[in-house]
Amino acid sequence: MTMKKDIRSLLDLTEADFKRLFERAITLKARHKAGTAERPLAGKTLGLLFEKASTRTRISFEAGMAQLGGTPIYISTKDTQMARNEPIKDTARVLSRYLDVLAIRTYKQSVIEEFAEHSDIPVINALSDLYHPCQVLSDLMTVIEVKGGYEGRQIVWIGDGNNVAHSWINAAAVLGFDLTLACPEGHFPDDKILKNAQEKGRGAIRVITDPIEAVKDADVINTDVWASMGQEEEAETRKKIFVPYQVNAELMKRAPGTAMVLHCLPAHREEEITEEVLEGPASAVWDQAENKMHMHKAILETLLGS
Repeated sequence: MTMKKDIRSLLDLTEADFKRLFERAITLKARHKAGTAERPLAGKTLGLLFEKASTRTRISFEAGMAQLGGTPIYISTKDTQMARNEPIKDTARVLSRYLDVLAIRTYKQSVIEEFAEHSDIPVINALSDLYHPCQVLSDLMTVIEVKGGYEGRQIVWIGDGNNVAHSWINAAAVLGFDLTLACPEGHFPDDKILKNAQEKGRGAIRVITDPIEAVKDADVINTDVWASMGQEEEAETRKKIFVPYQVNAELMKRAPGTAMVLHCLPAHREEEITEEVLEGPASAVWDQAENKMHMHKAILETLLGS
């Protein structure tokens, strides 16, 4: 019996865990491209308990589990007794008897923490308002493919200090690469998450307000939507604040010519990123989106002890 491991945030992983996942995901991708069928999870079930809408996260988990021979079961929380106030601890204990692994996409991080506490099966954070760990694992996999590695690379985040930014901060804390976040005042990452990462003292993690300063030595330029799910009513106000943080041709001219661009999608073209940059030669977003599936396969296989 292997010990249960959860991925509530990237701080649940050691540097060795990260490296093992990158290596395995890259191998699984190559084997998939070569047409090699992998069935290590035959007979296993993955529950996808989703409170928030999803394209890439849902389908990449479903396709990945199917490719490994397992069965994914999509569960919308509104169709469960949780919608009628069944306690999380009760749902968690019952789902543990039916499933082998559970991925949760929700608003509150506390939902994931409570599921992890009461489940006998591994629990994966497939997005909360605080973190998006699996996203940053597949983003880093893309950096390894394009740049040969993240060691010694300057990684830059432009825009909102949101859940993806928090996961980049956690990754930098564990792996020790340098991370610069350019965010408008009032939209910085969570102070506690930032301080905790900086105290680990591996890579230099800094938050500034000037996107031009941020990109001047960038190897990787990351951005995301200006208003996340649940912030729709702030969208118009945010647009005005974030205009100087658009990743456009002008900003790219201030970065080294070799800088790559990442966006976890969906993208609002001509808002946080222009069509020209998104579809341009620096963009690796389609590989980045594909890599979610291969990274999810590596995560599922690893957590299920295959």
